[in-house]
Amino acid sequence: MTFKEFNFHKDLFKGVKIAGFREPSPIQQSAIPIIESGSDLVGQAHTGTGKTAAFGLPMMDKIAKGECERALVITPTRELATQVSDELYHLGRFAGIRTLTVYGGVGYGRQIALIHKGVQVVVATPGRLKDLYRKGKIETFNPEIVVLDEADEMLDMGFLDDIKEIFEYIPQNRQTLLFSATMPEPIKDLAEDILYQPEFISVVNEEETTNNVIEQRYYVIEENQRDDAIVKLLETENTNKCIIFCRMKREVDRLVEHLQALGFNAGGLHGDLEQEDREMIIKAYRRGETKIMVATDVAARGLDVKGVTHVFNYHIPFDPQSYVHRIGRTGRAGKSGQAITLVTTEEFKELQRIQKEVGAEMQLATIKDESGIDKSGMEYLAEQIRMTHVNPNASGLLDHLQEMDQKILLEKLLSQLIEREQSNIGTQIGFDQKIVDDMIHEYESEQKETRKKNRSRKRR
Repeated sequence: MTFKEFNFHKDLFKGVKIAGFREPSPIQQSAIPIIESGSDLVGQAHTGTGKTAAFGLPMMDKIAKGECERALVITPTRELATQVSDELYHLGRFAGIRTLTVYGGVGYGRQIALIHKGVQVVVATPGRLKDLYRKGKIETFNPEIVVLDEADEMLDMGFLDDIKEIFEYIPQNRQTLLFSATMPEPIKDLAEDILYQPEFISVVNEEETTNNVIEQRYYVIEENQRDDAIVKLLETENTNKCIIFCRMKREVDRLVEHLQALGFNAGGLHGDLEQEDREMIIKAYRRGETKIMVATDVAARGLDVKGVTHVFNYHIPFDPQSYVHRIGRTGRAGKSGQAITLVTTEEFKELQRIQKEVGAEMQLATIKDESGIDKSGMEYLAEQIRMTHVNPNASGLLDHLQEMDQKILLEKLLSQLIEREQSNIGTQIGFDQKIVDDMIHEYESEQKETRKKNRSRKRR
């Protein structure tokens, strides 16, 4: 199948051709005919599957052909709104379709003025859109097509009540499209409330097949090895762009400072950043000026950047769904990706739970340090030798070794010292299979004992 078969308006198809679109993705093949027919739609698909074009092309086709005047797309974050708006602009520019991005952190004036002038496509974040409707600033904006994009992200970010309020201001005679990577109960309930006899499509299976090219590994480490492990991985992995996920804002700031001090090109993203700083950091990352993004889960919501080869979980996520969202940033469009998780012995049970619930195939790995002692380590040993007190028995031992070449004798003695120092500093990060197998056995025994106790309580 090709895009020519959709029979789009000729000016819209020009934008499609210049964008380099040839064969529609699975979500586009399924969604476009349904949207063109005028039906409401619930689409389950992950970010990176071509969702924006899937809803954007038929939506703008209706506008170009005069079947519809205005459309609204609601996205969870400013970054995603800007990204969606840019893509829609480039696809629809030859058809004269104007787009506007509406978000908080900037003045109302220009946004309101452009809406009143009749811009055809508005891409908005929930907070600012709700404020504009609530204050009566855009009463004349009555979109005939409304798209709710990344619905589960909006749920995670606490926007569900805002979405419900927004739909109270929008006329009932509309076409409504809802897209979500997952379908938790609150999203199903929302779909039931705001959509009319929708058709359901899902390409999650296809996307999960694509995600089989993500190699998932984990390293079982001590708590004090986190920084050493992440640094060693950044040094040894062939990364293009990578994201390192931390749990808390202060951890993001500390790790960024640590990596920058070691010469890594790293930036940090969390909720305490000013909007201007956030935009600057994301732009630098998108352009490849920054190769390493350290982020919290919430700050990375809606962050869709091409070319991410590695996702590192500096800390294990709080829940299985967060793990899925994190690793989904890599391995896009059939390209390979790496998802690497650091866990301590205390967190190992949580990793087992995530593996079981997600059905992920994670391989245990260790980081071998083949480089030996570095320059500073050699200087330390040399100083230790200079400061060492001569033992009275040393002379007698030397007499026993008179037959040996003095240079070879000295090298052997220094080798013993170096090997002892390497043993002290550790030459491997991560526990090996035998230790982890013992941990798994202990975990399974505890689970078995817990089930036994639960059955006993039920019998009582």
